[in-house]
Amino acid sequence: MRTLILDVAVKTQGVGPIEETLKWGQPSYQTAQSKSGSTIRIDARKGGGYALYFHCQSGLVPTFREIYGDRLLFEGNRAILFEADEVPDAALLRHCIAMALTHRLAKRTRRAG
Repeated sequence: MRTLILDVAVKTQGVGPIEETLKWGQPSYQTAQSKSGSTIRIDARKGGGYALYFHCQSGLVPTFREIYGDRLLFEGNRAILFEADEVPDAALLRHCIAMALTHRLAKRTRRAG
């Protein structure tokens, strides 16, 4: 998942370098330099599997659910869930990650337009 996030960042216009940190003990990825997006975190889930976490007030997960509700599992308005043995659909995840990494950029563009 880390490799996918970093690859999407490199290939997505306006994102710039990604800063890797630990937030609440979870690997976190943020667009600290460009401030184009929302932080993405990765963590194991109790009971198995793992999740990609997003800021719960960003509106990202409800948007992901609207687009991919029949193809991804979600937790509230904060996470996409995966089983430990699951091979996620890379194209779907690339789209979700790109949306998260450009979330603020998209909001600024909509306000300016």
